[in-house]
Amino acid sequence: MSGQTNSTDAGILSSSAVMAAGTTVSRLSGYVRSILLVAALGNALHADVFTIANTVPNMLYILLAGGVFNAVLVPQLVRSMKDDPDGGEAYANRVITLAAVFLGVVTVVLVVAAPLVMSVLLDSSYSEPGLAEQRQSAIDFARFCLPQVFFYGMFVLVGQVLNSRGRFGPMMWAPIANNVISVGVLAVYLLVFGPASGAERTGAFTSGQELLLGLGATAGIVAQLLILAPYLKKAGFTYRPRFDFRGTGLGHTLRLGIWTVLFVIVNQAAYTVVIRLASGGPAESTDGTGVTVYSSSFLLVMVPHAILTVSLATAILPRLSAQARDTEYAALAGTLAGTLRTALAVVLPFAALLPIVAPEVAAVVFSFGAGASNVENFVPTLSLFGIGLVVFTVHYLMLRGFYALEQTRTVFFIQCAVALVNIAVAVLLVGRTSAADTTPALTLAYAAAYLVGACLSYSVLGRRLGGLHTPRLARFAVRLVLAVLVSTAAALAVALLLPGWGEQPGRLTALWRGTAIGLVDLGVLLLMARALRLREITSVVDTVRGRVSRS
Repeated sequence: MSGQTNSTDAGILSSSAVMAAGTTVSRLSGYVRSILLVAALGNALHADVFTIANTVPNMLYILLAGGVFNAVLVPQLVRSMKDDPDGGEAYANRVITLAAVFLGVVTVVLVVAAPLVMSVLLDSSYSEPGLAEQRQSAIDFARFCLPQVFFYGMFVLVGQVLNSRGRFGPMMWAPIANNVISVGVLAVYLLVFGPASGAERTGAFTSGQELLLGLGATAGIVAQLLILAPYLKKAGFTYRPRFDFRGTGLGHTLRLGIWTVLFVIVNQAAYTVVIRLASGGPAESTDGTGVTVYSSSFLLVMVPHAILTVSLATAILPRLSAQARDTEYAALAGTLAGTLRTALAVVLPFAALLPIVAPEVAAVVFSFGAGASNVENFVPTLSLFGIGLVVFTVHYLMLRGFYALEQTRTVFFIQCAVALVNIAVAVLLVGRTSAADTTPALTLAYAAAYLVGACLSYSVLGRRLGGLHTPRLARFAVRLVLAVLVSTAAALAVALLLPGWGEQPGRLTALWRGTAIGLVDLGVLLLMARALRLREITSVVDTVRGRVSRS
């Protein structure tokens, strides 16, 4: 049994390694984009005007269809491939056609209603006469960016069709095209307009700036969809529009999707509150922290999740669906438990190290151009986001189990608790803190919400499956925490001994300090993993080493 489990874990790691490679390159190019964005616009009010508007399409896509596309359709596509005489091709054609019509209509409505959409997301401070120009810039950006809703939706849907046919790589690699275009647009912006300075860092945009940034952002999303098209034929799928939706199984998918849509509505309602609260920080004070600091820090901290956890979850979802279909609940629990251990083996050490190296990370990544004068705004948020990352990882993987079991109603009720905690804690903390501490307060609210979510989802799913190998997980957790305590203590000792502790370092100092601290932490962690027989860490290292050797 142990040999079979090891073989299964190795297979998941191997499958996810292909996706992780694509995600890693995609994320790296995404970080270049994030660096250039802060370098061009800063991290204050000027940057928030564009960041909020460019965040809206992704939020609305997730609100309208993202949950159904991401979680419900993969199990249904796998089932149709197994059960339908044509291998699920007609079912996939109907799904794509219905989604294209729906997303097309909704996108047109959203562009027309851009002022209303932005009024929901912007703090009431934007209604004051002194911020009228900034508010208008946000609306203009929204009109340029909202067509992304259609292209986001179709990208994820086509990507899931490919995933269900075992083609995981293209969906992970395609976003690189978006990032390359975005990087190019920002480079042109810097050459033409230069970095924001002085009063411009809290001001509005000119029409030329809006046109370049807005259309450039949308062009990137269009490109990442177009890149997927050739891979459909390589996967043996040819799209043909089909409008015969009745009596074809779509009703079952939509019924499952109702609870997922409700889940997404609750989740996005909480995120809307977070964005609105965050938008008030820079609007109320020149030293306030807002959406740019929050979203940029979140993007950076989610590196392990994006590279490892999402890749693992994508790789195991077809397997989980098959195990649920065959009522092999013990095997499903084993797959989830093994994946959770592997994910935590990477996420927990990373989260523990973050508070030590946050000043160095902020300086290396965000101290260019317009972001140099107040780079310290990122440090508290980066330090605190690791807590939320750990509990979110547990919650995220448990939800994959519920989706495989098609228990989307349970997911909805759990997410209601998460959203309510997030909203309540966010409102409470932001109301009691200064504008400068807005994003740290929101980061703590995020951690509190997903702590509740992780506890609920793990306990409920464990009862449904007859256990999640909790004794083994507990023994693993004790060994992992011990290894992390020792490695983090070693990293802290090095940080205290090196010159510059307690100060905001310059880029070069931050680079060598951060590298030294990180290498000591990693080295001690690997030694502890070998000593404590933490196979979950050594397996990840061996998989990466094998890929590098073959390359």
